[in-house]
Amino acid sequence: MPDRHLINQGGLLRRITPGMVVVFFALVMTACILGVVVWKALEAKSAALSRGATDIQNLAHSLAEHAGHTIQAADIAMSGMVDALKYRNPVAERFNKYLAETAAALPQIREIGVLDADGNWRYSSLPETPRYNNADRPYFAYHRDSADKALRINEPLQSRLTGRRTILLSKRVNKEDGSFGGVLTAAIESDYFSGFYRAFQLGPDGGISLLRNDGAIMSRWPFSDKSTDLSRSDLFTRHLKQSSVGYYKITSPFDGVVKFFGYEETPQYPLIVTVAMSEDWLLSAWSAALRTDALVAGVLLCMIILLAALLSSQFNFRIRTERALRQSEAHYRLLANNIADVVILLNGRGTLRYVSHSVEQMLGIRPQDLVGKSCFDMVHADDKEGVMAASARLNGSGAVSTAMFRIPRADGSIVWVESHFKQASERDNPGEAEFVGVLRDVTERKRMEDELTLLNRRLTQLAATDGLTGLTNRRTFDGFLSREYAACDEISVLLFDIDNFKGYNDTYGHQAGDRCLQAVAKVIGDATSNSTGLSARYGGEEFAVVLPNLSEDDALKVAEAIRLTVRALGLPNSAATRGYLTISVGLATRTRSTLGEAALVGEADVALYEAKRLGRNRSIVYSSLELRYVETGSIQHDPEFAPDERKLAH
Repeated sequence: MPDRHLINQGGLLRRITPGMVVVFFALVMTACILGVVVWKALEAKSAALSRGATDIQNLAHSLAEHAGHTIQAADIAMSGMVDALKYRNPVAERFNKYLAETAAALPQIREIGVLDADGNWRYSSLPETPRYNNADRPYFAYHRDSADKALRINEPLQSRLTGRRTILLSKRVNKEDGSFGGVLTAAIESDYFSGFYRAFQLGPDGGISLLRNDGAIMSRWPFSDKSTDLSRSDLFTRHLKQSSVGYYKITSPFDGVVKFFGYEETPQYPLIVTVAMSEDWLLSAWSAALRTDALVAGVLLCMIILLAALLSSQFNFRIRTERALRQSEAHYRLLANNIADVVILLNGRGTLRYVSHSVEQMLGIRPQDLVGKSCFDMVHADDKEGVMAASARLNGSGAVSTAMFRIPRADGSIVWVESHFKQASERDNPGEAEFVGVLRDVTERKRMEDELTLLNRRLTQLAATDGLTGLTNRRTFDGFLSREYAACDEISVLLFDIDNFKGYNDTYGHQAGDRCLQAVAKVIGDATSNSTGLSARYGGEEFAVVLPNLSEDDALKVAEAIRLTVRALGLPNSAATRGYLTISVGLATRTRSTLGEAALVGEADVALYEAKRLGRNRSIVYSSLELRYVETGSIQHDPEFAPDERKLAH
């Protein structure tokens, strides 16, 4: 019987179940595999995008170099021709042959021609010199009206010779006296560049464009007629102004696909080359690798599940084996489970007659040093009364009493113990009765219980507090008001509202608005810190104070003190008429006609909005409004400051 009592009171040590071990193992392995897959996927994606950025920027640079050299070769040849035409008047047959040889030497040039001052063809690399007039072309008018000698790269136009889209290069030809002598032109078909760009593998949604620095599209592969002017795109309005070389992510104006976009401006000529590749194309290899990794991860997870099932089977087998061992070795297990507890035997006067050797491990005191002494000498002075009361409950054979108290160790530290006492025998002489006690060290459990109690107290406090201002919140305010209203015959409610707070927020920003709320909340909180009242944030820029057992006159003094203190803070508010932060106050005190706490708050709300209607920065008592109602039969309110009907509902 005593042994069973020890088992029931002491309990078995809590163990982790095999199922928990299996689940924990499976979760850890799953998390590891998924973590590796996710980490690898993110790293691979970052590497793929980085490689794509490098490839796009390198290609843009190479194509910009190609475009610059293409135009430069034609520019050099045309500069020599302009100089020759300035001082000479070559024979048409010989100069036409020279133009044809130059065009043949430069594969990008389809034909070269010279227009006279009237726009008629003078020389041409074509077998037959055209006979139509080009004076109506914009480039001819430009050179005729401008003395600029630089090469002009004109917008693509429809060739009158071939009917194909053509990029026309032009230079002004001056006479020896500097007057306008005509225009030298060189035609490059747009297909020259698009044919070159076609050789690059950019994916189904990729594209390369050759642009002029004013946004005009000179050539694009693949061809698109959706947009011919990109001057208002981010490339020209923002990025080119920051750098002549760049890389960023865009939604293509041509096909609406999200792409990674690189560009570079040629240094010699007003040309920009852009290269775009779709995000799907750049990440296609990464997506394929991710699918493979996901498949491998799925196989590994299946193996983990299989292994977890095998472990569960082994654990079940082990449990069955252990159960059989426990049944055959119960008495050994009983001793093992209680070896750390201290077993004592004492008489009815509390004198220790036996102390087990485990007391030395628990208290650092030898058993023989305790035998013969009173058990109450071991107990901390503050806990003796409770232990004596517990021992008084042992009033019969089989009676059990439990107590928790402190015992000083030999080194001066304190040990919390849980004791279970049972009367083992009865004697005619009560002083000779025997009692068995078991002492268990619960210091760690007591510490955890204290920490849990402190944590619960803290959580309760946080649940009742407004996070921004530190005052109690609306819910706590409602509960406090309900309790105090039921308990007090005299109670006042003050409602505060920061004047022109919306204008303050609009002028100084929401962070300054938060600091303003905190400053006002501190003033209001300090006003009730040493009283039985309660301060709360009622909502937004509104605050409330409950003052139990306080008359209307005293409550008004508190309201005025708070209002004047807020004004004395000197916080600037340009949105307010007075230029400083102020508050308006509405006050209501319980009377015989007050229907309840909700009505009391509603009365304070009416007074508050009357204070705001009368010009703000003032305190209004609801009883004064009632008096005015009696005198005039009504209370006039500005609709702007009309109280919320929901706040007046009972």
